[in-house]
Amino acid sequence: MADSVTRRAFRTFCALTLGLMVWLAAGNAEARYASFVMDAETLDVLYAKNADTRNYPASLTKIMTLYMVFDALDKGKITLKTQMKVSKRAAGQPQTNIGLRRGDRISVKDAILALVTRSANDVATVVGEHLEKSEVNFAGAMTKKARALGMTKTSFRNASGLPNRRQKSTARDMAKLGLRIQRDFPQYYHFFRTKKFTYKGRTYGNHNNLLGRYSGTDGIKTGYTRASGFNLVSSVHQGDRHLIAVVFGGRTAKSRDRHMISLLNRGFKKAELIARNRTPAPIPMARPAFDENGIIQLASAQSTIADATLQTDISQQTDTALSGSDRGWGIQVGAYSSQGPAEAMISTARGHLKKILKGSIESVERVTRDHGTVYRSRITGLSEAGARNACALLARKHVPCVPVPGNEGLEVATIPAND
Repeated sequence: MADSVTRRAFRTFCALTLGLMVWLAAGNAEARYASFVMDAETLDVLYAKNADTRNYPASLTKIMTLYMVFDALDKGKITLKTQMKVSKRAAGQPQTNIGLRRGDRISVKDAILALVTRSANDVATVVGEHLEKSEVNFAGAMTKKARALGMTKTSFRNASGLPNRRQKSTARDMAKLGLRIQRDFPQYYHFFRTKKFTYKGRTYGNHNNLLGRYSGTDGIKTGYTRASGFNLVSSVHQGDRHLIAVVFGGRTAKSRDRHMISLLNRGFKKAELIARNRTPAPIPMARPAFDENGIIQLASAQSTIADATLQTDISQQTDTALSGSDRGWGIQVGAYSSQGPAEAMISTARGHLKKILKGSIESVERVTRDHGTVYRSRITGLSEAGARNACALLARKHVPCVPVPGNEGLEVATIPAND
């Protein structure tokens, strides 16, 4: 009798233990999913689900590896032609790789392209060993840089994203990284648009399926291990909107991509709604263009009535429409992670507009929010019509521009020139 009771108790214990294990496994699988969508200009959070849950980044890690490469290039420590030697350890890294052998050398440029397209683990190790003598040291430097970028919940243990239980990140942190790498290194970010890369006779395609398939996609990176699921960080420009979106834990590459597109579609709609609530609806306006001397040219005979009203007197448009007696408006030509690029964009805008912004005032404004600090490039002292027309002109030059009412952003201080 006692034995029977003992057996029943043991079976009950086993059943409960098995049930608990299944429940925990299901919980872990669910927690692995995370997503985050943000407006890259305003830093508005457009969608978030488990955004601060620490998950395995897999090959999203290589975004930080590339950030470190771009930083070294920017500081002159290496050049795109620098040759990096392949160690025995690097050559032994598992798939995905490009088959490097011990003693081989690979240029920094080829390494960048191999990381972007093939997501090559052997190349990631080569980069880490070249920049910091060992991959362990490199991972430490990556983590330190992540902290400096505001990625407070991210820790790196290798350069590739190969499984390591202590290598974790979050959807929010990866969105920050996706934004910072293009703001800090616009001169190198174009590599993420590369669709194919040929090395030693073999051609490798980019794993980012949204490139060329979802309008406005300019990068940036996929990632996958069995522990992480299918991950993706995307950067997309549509019209004057720029979104950064992250998905962790997709079940397949196709379902991840479909989900990412759904998030982006919803994100653009929400961003547009937020923008409409912030500023008045735009006034119908002409679409003037500049000639090589920066002079406004009249529209064609097919122009609209609104266009025609702005063509009556070009000099009057310059002095009145773009300046005017009510000078309480301005324009914002982007928001950047540091003051230098912000000032450069103001110069770019003035270069396109030449003397049209006569009497206006330029400023770089620092804004600190939960996701970090940005520097907003603004030109003020315009009329409302002037601000809207200036943005119309800059749009034709592919310069980001948003009309800004005079009472917007009063809590923000102007940064002194020597700050």
